Amino acid sequence: MQAVTDSSTWGRSFIASLPGNFDTQRPGSPRKFTLSILPLLISLACILWNKWSETQRLVPGILVVGGSSKQERLKNRKSFIHGSKDMLIEGYRQAGGDFYYVPSPLGERLMVPSWVLDELKTSPVEKVDFVGTFIEMFEGKYTTMGSRSTLHPRVVKAQLNQHLPDVMPGVQDEIRNAFNDNFPDCSDWTEVPVVDRITQIVARVSSRMFGGPTLSENKEWVQASIDFAVDGFIGAQKLKKVPEFLRPLAALFTPEIRKIAGHYRAAEKAAIPLIKERKRTGERALDLLYWMDEQAIGSETDPKFLASILLKVSFAAIHTSAAAPSQLIFDLCEHPEYIPLLREEYEGVLSSEGRITKQSYLRMPKLDSIMKESQRFNPLLLVTFERIIHEDITLSNGFIIPKNTTIGVPTHAITMDPNIYPNPEQFDGFRFAKLRQENPSMDGKAQYVASNPNSMAFGYGRHACPGRFFAAQEIKEIMVYLLQNYDMKFKDKQTRPQSLLFETQYLPDHSATVLFRRRKA
Repeated sequence: MQAVTDSSTWGRSFIASLPGNFDTQRPGSPRKFTLSILPLLISLACILWNKWSETQRLVPGILVVGGSSKQERLKNRKSFIHGSKDMLIEGYRQAGGDFYYVPSPLGERLMVPSWVLDELKTSPVEKVDFVGTFIEMFEGKYTTMGSRSTLHPRVVKAQLNQHLPDVMPGVQDEIRNAFNDNFPDCSDWTEVPVVDRITQIVARVSSRMFGGPTLSENKEWVQASIDFAVDGFIGAQKLKKVPEFLRPLAALFTPEIRKIAGHYRAAEKAAIPLIKERKRTGERALDLLYWMDEQAIGSETDPKFLASILLKVSFAAIHTSAAAPSQLIFDLCEHPEYIPLLREEYEGVLSSEGRITKQSYLRMPKLDSIMKESQRFNPLLLVTFERIIHEDITLSNGFIIPKNTTIGVPTHAITMDPNIYPNPEQFDGFRFAKLRQENPSMDGKAQYVASNPNSMAFGYGRHACPGRFFAAQEIKEIMVYLLQNYDMKFKDKQTRPQSLLFETQYLPDHSATVLFRRRKA
């Protein structure tokens, strides 16, 4: 009955948040009648949800973290929201890296061992659905986050990754301009909200890759790309508190959801004239928008569609590329002994003009290593390779994954396995650089962009993040620029900000600040 009580309380809170023109006191008012039964409808929905979730087909004999009884699972589904990190590690250790269930608001998610990846990585999306998990995570029906279009991954894999050496010089120029416009003067030690400032910089720098300087200098677009990510994330978390059958109604009164249409209008206003002007002049550009327009087929050629995809891609690019340098800044302030060593490394590989060249990226293994170690401790997602299984799947050992099961790999728990990473609780910034040096055969597997069963922060298989190569170079350029131009430290007695945990997402603390001071030339 606890779920019924909680849902009735939510119903009263939701009613109180509705616009003030609802006259619930006027005798005979149909609104009064509707609102009076709303808590009852919500309670009924929760009862039905609990009954439906109890029919989920669990594989007999598989460990359920926290206990397998109905009462234990219902309790731990709630605990997962802010306690998923410990639950995932506990299950991984208890199961010895084998199959286990972890309760979550979506039901019991099946964590699978790494050997399963090669059996499922090429499965058709109709059976093993990659996009569906993203749409569920961010309530895509209402936030519009998530797309089944293959245009942007096709273009990123083929055109962007191929032309990175041509794209990155402009990105370096944009980093300098973005810092000048978004960072305070810092002539003396200045307190800076790290995540906010880095997000502004990454949004602008990523926009240089999306649509060249025309897009990166378009303030309305840059702000819309940031706000789309923020409103989509916050809106999704609000909707998750609402029973599913009421979400269409709740979305109408969720401010963040209502703002999303405006972000699409801003994207169209920025992208469509650029597309038309390039067609008129015949300009061939080195950016994502041009390549998508060039490679689009059928309905993909609609300029409004291209603008919408650009906005959705901006969410993924900004979300990832702002979190990683923010976390690394916190780690460097906690471990300042690495800073002079990183400076020594990049000073030895920059060109005579002080630029990072194609060869320079390959000659900074220490920076690459500390980025990966920071990622190991603070991955953006605790679980990757998430898939919705749409029909029963029998694995090679006879294990059957039931239809309607959400599966995933407990990425963070794996990287905390002492059998894979010795002394996993110790932050060793050059862990991966030493591994590459001591064992040359591990060079590719120990790089920041690596995607393998022991390193899955970017996913695995054909759906591994295709933009990770651009993201890695963008992050390196941002960090080199910071280390070249600023000193950084925590305030006295300040400790490293704790990451914020929401279900499987692990985010840098947006309220945290760091002291910066511009270095003298």
